[in-house]
This record gives sequence, structure tokens and C-alpha cells, in this order.
Amino acid sequence: MNTVRTRPVTDALAAAERLIITVRRDPASIILLLAAPAVLVLIFGYIFGAAIQLPGSGSEAGSGTGSGAADYREFLIPGLLVTMAFNIIPSMVSIARDTDRGIVDRFRSLPISRSAVPAGQAIATSVYALAGFVVMMLCGLAVGWRIREGLIRALAALALLMLFQFAMTWVGMYLGQLLGKEEAAGQASILVLPLGMVSNVFVPTTGMPSWLRTIADWNPVSAVSAAVRELFGNPSAPTNGSWPLEHAVTASLIWVAVILAIFVPLCTARYARTGR
Repeated sequence: MNTVRTRPVTDALAAAERLIITVRRDPASIILLLAAPAVLVLIFGYIFGAAIQLPGSGSEAGSGTGSGAADYREFLIPGLLVTMAFNIIPSMVSIARDTDRGIVDRFRSLPISRSAVPAGQAIATSVYALAGFVVMMLCGLAVGWRIREGLIRALAALALLMLFQFAMTWVGMYLGQLLGKEEAAGQASILVLPLGMVSNVFVPTTGMPSWLRTIADWNPVSAVSAAVRELFGNPSAPTNGSWPLEHAVTASLIWVAVILAIFVPLCTARYARTGR
């Protein structure tokens, strides 16, 4: 009886192990994983950030060396961490490629739980995303970002990022199965960018038109960004009276639960009937 109950879990862990081993044997993926955080910090922290000033920073960010620039980089790094967690493109392209090449059909023919492969991919994505988060944090520390609320709250922020990554991976896998073609998934990835940009990741939402600000304030990316800044003790954006931003940690956990409640069943059901 116990074996039957734990089989979906053991199948998912086995599928996750397979994917992690695949990434370990892919030098290009490892290089990209390590290089991407440094590139993002350089572009947004020093190039775009030169034209951005946080409300109340007290100095021009464009000076490059003043407190305004330092404040912006402290504001930015948590947002970049959330951007990495929000990135559904790898899971979307991966599952679309496997569907297109018939790999999903081969997995479905095996005597394993129907949820094992998508769950395994979600677990594996969270594991190697953790490496990306650590590299991003090291890059942040190198440019002046600091953890100001202690180790426990920092670990809580990291756990929240991994939960959000886990939830968004299910979204990516579902969309990838709907598209069914690697090329289509790659082309559709451009549509993901605005969803991350309409948020408080890079700039406070205060200067946006009221209708767009409302959308941005209720964007789950904004809630998670505000929560991570709060947990790390970094500069935060004005809340504009928005409940998700005023209760960012609670709102983030609710968003994660809602996303999982919607997309885990959808993704699993879609995966189970793929190819039929």
C-alpha cells in the first residue's frame, strides 16, 4: 500500500534526476546559467540604471557613483531574481520540443505516473534555478547590493523565489504543450516579456498611467518582487494603496497557490492525453 501511495513521488524524483543529469552534461547550459546573471546586472544596473532615479533616493542615479545609483542597484537585484524565477521560456520550449519529437509519447508508454514527468521537470527546474539565484546574489553583492535583514529572512526570500519558479514552470509546461512545436514556443516567448515588464521589477509603478499601474500592482511578479525586497531589507517601491504590495509576502504565497491550483491539473491532464 505504501509503495502505491509514494509511486508518483518516486517517479517524479526519478524524472527530475534525469533532467538534472542532462543539464550537468551540457556545458553550454552551465555557461549560460553562470553568465546570464552577470550580464543582467551589467545591463540593467549600470546601463539602463544610469537613467533611473528611485523616489526619495536623494541623488541622481545617473551620477553612477552616488547613493541614488547604489539605491537603485539594491532595488534592482531582488527584481532581477524574480525575473529569473518568472522565466517560463525554458520549460515552455523544452516540453514543446519533447512533444514535437515524440518523447512525450514514449514517456506516456512507460508504467509511471502520468504526473511524474511534468512534476520532475518542475522540481529539476527549481533545483538548477537555485544555482542561478546564488550566482545572481553573488553578482549583486559585488556591485553593492546587501542582505540587510539577516540569514533567516534571506533564506525565506530564497525559498519564496524557488516556490514561484516551481509554480511558473507549470505555466510554461502547459503553454508548451498547447503550442506543441519547438519553433512556435520559441516565437511565442516574446509575448512573455511584457508580462514581466509591466511590474515593479525595474522601476516603481508610480509613474505609470493609472490603468496600467493597477495592472502592474496586481501582477504576481510585482507582489513577489515586493516580498523579496521586504525579506532582504532592500529599498521598496511605493505601494499605491494596493493590497498585494502592502501585504507582499502573503499575496505572493496566495499567487503561488492559485497558479499551482490552476496549472498543475491542466498541465497533468494535457500531458496524459498528448498524442491521442
